[in-house]
Amino acid sequence: MNETENSNNQPTQEELKPPSFLQVMMSVFAAAFGVQKDENYERDFTTGSPLPFILGGILFTVLFVLTLVGVVFLVLP
Repeated sequence: MNETENSNNQPTQEELKPPSFLQVMMSVFAAAFGVQKDENYERDFTTGSPLPFILGGILFTVLFVLTLVGVVFLVLP
């Protein structure tokens, strides 16, 4: 058995570490377009609180809608 493997299949400290702001935003962006890697998907669902992802999703949605409104105002007279 490799010494880096965990014999009792419990998550390591690295796996329990909450994702950074950039990781959360990249996960939200990938989820919005449906192109998330399995590795990131597993990390997102095993690192504790869903609150950062909910807030990130709300932030992404607000920025997306504001961008669409801005583009419409630029295109229409």
